[in-house]
Amino acid sequence: MSNAIRIHRHPLSGHAHRAQLFASLTGINHELVDVDLLSGEHKKEAFLSLNPAGKVPVLEDGEVVVADSNAILVYLARKYAPDWMPKDTVGEAEVQRFLSLAANEIANGPAAARLITVFGAPLDADRAKTIAAGVFGQLEAHLDGRDWLVGNRPSVADVAIYSYTAHAPEGNVGLDGYPNIRALLARIEALPGFVPMQATKAGLAA
Repeated sequence: MSNAIRIHRHPLSGHAHRAQLFASLTGINHELVDVDLLSGEHKKEAFLSLNPAGKVPVLEDGEVVVADSNAILVYLARKYAPDWMPKDTVGEAEVQRFLSLAANEIANGPAAARLITVFGAPLDADRAKTIAAGVFGQLEAHLDGRDWLVGNRPSVADVAIYSYTAHAPEGNVGLDGYPNIRALLARIEALPGFVPMQATKAGLAA
């Protein structure tokens, strides 16, 4: 695949799925490079030279290396898909708010709950579920009367919250009480180029 960006990822990582999903939705030529987390490949010198934090995803675009899923979304939008980032300052600030939500409440809520059931992470399940309920309540209210999180078209904000929200049931966090969120997920899944994240049988899906 010539002139393709490379996305180093693990197929069960929601953070990595954000990068893959955005590249696919926007038609960016990309190659997926699987990183074997179970064998500790992410802690070896070759990977650490790309991301000293030892985490996926990592983006390679020629000589440019970008780590952190939200940073990758912003980079790809700015360089390849500017329509996915609002051009007005208020819209851009709104996107940043949801990127922060994805990095904090979603990471510590539904993503953490899923880490427990899928990977056996030694985290507090009750705390994760409480945080998930809080952030999903915020999203549900925000989406009342809206099709998308920011503006009247999909943006990087929608991609940033998708993966761990859609797979929240794998962490025993149900979505039945959030019709607006479920409708947003369905709209994202209906977009041309959508690619799902690999599902597991953990949690409510078991």
